[in-house]
Amino acid sequence: MSFLEFMSVPAILFMVIVAPLWLIFHYKTRWKDQKANGSADEKTVKEMWGVAQRLESRVANLEKLLDAEAPGWRETSR
Repeated sequence: MSFLEFMSVPAILFMVIVAPLWLIFHYKTRWKDQKANGSADEKTVKEMWGVAQRLESRVANLEKLLDAEAPGWRETSR
């Protein structure tokens, strides 16, 4: 019996039994992790949305001030 014949049986068993179970359990734990992180991620997105809205209002206020102080500032910046 050669080495390749000897190793073919464990290799076939690994590919048929162990590898599929390994993949199933791997992705099952990934899906559980995603479900657990969903609420935390949602909270972070809401916080980021609030920060973005505040920054947008600040930029709008700065643009209003610049329009009042230096009316041609938009044309000179380009």
